[in-house]
Amino acid sequence: MSGPTLDAIVVGSGPNGLAAAITLARAGRSVHVYEAASTIGGGTRTAELTLPGFRHDVCSTILPLTLASPFFRSIDLAAHGVEIVQPDAPLAHALDGGRAALLERSVAATAEGLGPDGPAWRRLFGPLVADADKLGTELLRPVAHLPRHPIALTRFGLPALLPATALARLAFRGEEARALFAGLAAHSMVDLNRPLSASFGLVLGLYGHAAGWPMIRGGASGIATALAAELRGLGGTIETDRPIGSLDELSPARVIVLDTSPRAAIAIAGTRLPDRTRRIYERFRYGSGVFKVDWALDGPIPWRADGLRRAATVHLGGTVGEVAAAEREVARGGHPERPFVLCVQYAPWDDTRAPSGKTTAWAYCHVPARSTVDMTARIETQVERFAPGFRDRILARSTRSPADMEAYDANYVGGDINAGVEDIRQLLFRPGPLRDPYWTGALGLYLCSSSTPPGGGVHGMSGYLAARSALRREWKRRV
Repeated sequence: MSGPTLDAIVVGSGPNGLAAAITLARAGRSVHVYEAASTIGGGTRTAELTLPGFRHDVCSTILPLTLASPFFRSIDLAAHGVEIVQPDAPLAHALDGGRAALLERSVAATAEGLGPDGPAWRRLFGPLVADADKLGTELLRPVAHLPRHPIALTRFGLPALLPATALARLAFRGEEARALFAGLAAHSMVDLNRPLSASFGLVLGLYGHAAGWPMIRGGASGIATALAAELRGLGGTIETDRPIGSLDELSPARVIVLDTSPRAAIAIAGTRLPDRTRRIYERFRYGSGVFKVDWALDGPIPWRADGLRRAATVHLGGTVGEVAAAEREVARGGHPERPFVLCVQYAPWDDTRAPSGKTTAWAYCHVPARSTVDMTARIETQVERFAPGFRDRILARSTRSPADMEAYDANYVGGDINAGVEDIRQLLFRPGPLRDPYWTGALGLYLCSSSTPPGGGVHGMSGYLAARSALRREWKRRV
């Protein structure tokens, strides 16, 4: 039998797949990437979804974890033509009565805007931001690891264990601070009354202060283009329009890395997957889905509160009680009349996404997995609640249901953009109770998608860590 013709094959060209390929190529390995779609990028693609000349990010668009990621810090994005744009403020949370709570880059500025809760915000986030570099090496990897910075991790971990609603009410007294924290935590897509849901608010707030919540000028596809250029510069190759349904379709290779869901890994690996791993992958649980609306607009969103014009990301959900109630209803299989809405606007920071005088924006809300309910009217009603006259500026819209999201990217099972529910069990053991969460247990076969640690987000760390696992195991390379 002839030997392998390639050192490594990566199936899937999302940020994690490309990160795995780059890490292997940097170690001197020959790497080929297969991508089922006609364009690379997974969750980092940009397209004209509404009208000609209006460019929309199909999924990921605001990228705090990209700047925080140790992997992405090794990529010279600017050298590949990527321009990172920081809005005036990372985040704004809308409240009734023309009010807004703002997360500023500075902890001090945020605290000043929160009035009586300012000192509490400083106490909660000040130490975390001071430890940002230390925490970056702890949070963006498997939870079960020997910490390099145990004091910093303990300082983060104690409040992170709480339900988000509990921490919001224990730490703060005012409506603004509580709502701001609840909106951060709601990115978890879990019931905010569940333990550990506070951890998401702490992580996203921390990186809002330490790194910002930036966008990519011209679209998130710039990230994928940069990673592809980096890989090709190292000798790696990429093939698009090539879906892989079985390992038998692949060229011989010493290592195969799957940037897929556990469900897809079962189908692709077939009998190569050990029985124990198959059972673990079969038990892997996917979370709530999303319903997304993209708009072509005849001008910026007419927010009632001036503060909402300072942030690219705007949370629409009202008080902590309203946000928590909406997320709890979704967790129980319902569709809230007033959903928690995550909205992104690009004016005035990026004028390349639309014709002169026009702009784009999008919003999504959480819904039960595989929901078929059209949430367009409810989402737009929430925007109109805080921006009267918004509907008058809509030139065109494009909607995506959970089924549409899964059709766009098979890793979003049931519309779950986090690629797996992030509750206690799957935060601690993702994708399951495996000593090495990236190795399937089969010779030369690895999983590197967001269904592995550290989970969802454009950070590339799942791919980076999976590749390091392969280098250690298959080539006995110390990394």
